[in-house]
Amino acid sequence: MALFNIIWRELYDNLNSLRFALATVLLLALMLTNASVYLREHPARTQAYHNAAADAIKTLEARSTSLYRLATQGPGDLHKTPSPLRFCAEGDEAFLPTRTSGANYGRRIANMTPVWRMGYPQETPNLRNIRPDFTTLDWAFIVGYVLSFVAILFTFDSISGELERGTLRLTLANAIPRHLVLVGKFLGAFISVNIPFAIAVLMNLLLISTSDAVQLNAEAWGRLGILYGIVILYTCLFIALGLLISTAVRESGVSLVVLLLIWVSFVVFMPNTLASIGSRTSVPIAYVEFWNRRIQLADEAREAYRDKYGDSQTTPSVHVLGEYVTTEAEENERYNEAYLRKQIEQGKRARLITRISPTAIVQRLFESFAGTGFERHLQFIENVQRYAREYREFVIDTDRADPESLHVVGIQEGMSQKPVNPKAIPKFKDTLSLNRDFNTAATDLLLLVLFLMVIASGAYLAFVRLEI
Repeated sequence: MALFNIIWRELYDNLNSLRFALATVLLLALMLTNASVYLREHPARTQAYHNAAADAIKTLEARSTSLYRLATQGPGDLHKTPSPLRFCAEGDEAFLPTRTSGANYGRRIANMTPVWRMGYPQETPNLRNIRPDFTTLDWAFIVGYVLSFVAILFTFDSISGELERGTLRLTLANAIPRHLVLVGKFLGAFISVNIPFAIAVLMNLLLISTSDAVQLNAEAWGRLGILYGIVILYTCLFIALGLLISTAVRESGVSLVVLLLIWVSFVVFMPNTLASIGSRTSVPIAYVEFWNRRIQLADEAREAYRDKYGDSQTTPSVHVLGEYVTTEAEENERYNEAYLRKQIEQGKRARLITRISPTAIVQRLFESFAGTGFERHLQFIENVQRYAREYREFVIDTDRADPESLHVVGIQEGMSQKPVNPKAIPKFKDTLSLNRDFNTAATDLLLLVLFLMVIASGAYLAFVRLEI
């Protein structure tokens, strides 16, 4: 009963305060603006994707007239599926590539068209930009910046204010255990902060879900539930921080100043500063150097052929030509993937540094479960790599199924001359895996929980030892 009374008193005081009204209006305005911007941009983005994907399928079917064309020209552009939860976390989506494509670029060997090899969007600068992006009005911005600020506004005077007024002495004089007082204040602040945020979220989702241009399936709603759980963890962290400082500092004004300094350090300064430092570690070679090295590999393959057959009057067999052509393509693509791995490893190493800030952690978690940003791009690349293997296996298996073929991929005379069924060609599907997102986000989730446990424990110990 005592716990309920404490919670009710805290809730009553907060609900009748000006900060509660301002927090409600601010969060509601930001969430409605977020929904309006999303509903204006998402339909055009989705339509552009569907048009591009349809054109890619038409291109692929047009090349099915010949297995040789499929082997040398490839499947065409592969497009990234836009996330329906982009309003939760924009991430670097505006800068990251939305498609990738292979090509038959390279040096001709014995006037043979090079074999198709997969290309990856490696030149994007944002593949190495690990700085949290809070410039977009999405849920990650509202939670990372605004909600954390609201949490400290509701807690900076929770203990110090009662110490100044002398009401905390009266409460403890009634033989109420200190841990009940602290828990009651924590829950009162938690409910007070979450009421305006929950209202804003409900209005945001109501506006989005009732639009005909947006289709949120069961998985999307499940991801939204996970994101709200992350919001709860993050809010609890800053409420516990507010209680800790309010207990350690006996004056409300000083408590507010200290909390603002901590908030600026962990929310604004630290993520950006550490990201700038981390992005400069282990920088891969410049893209121009990478491109020159790729050309060099193609030249070496052509020169190797010329050294052996350049002066010969006898044309090598299709098997010999096929070996040179496919080897050149394999070497080139291996180098492409090696360079891509270096870029990804650099980004991952740099992201480890930003984990000192809980705000940066929440940003990454939002991107992971919203299907945007760096981790989403890595899944897209994995889907591309898997499809490239399936596509090659289809070409090889189709050629092997023709007993009249010489089974030399990459040489027109050595491959099957039969037409290919367009429907049999594997189509690219860019999918998201919730299990993979959980595995990727597990460390960040544990760190966020650890931050909360440490700060909450500190607040408890400080309040238990508080002298009144």
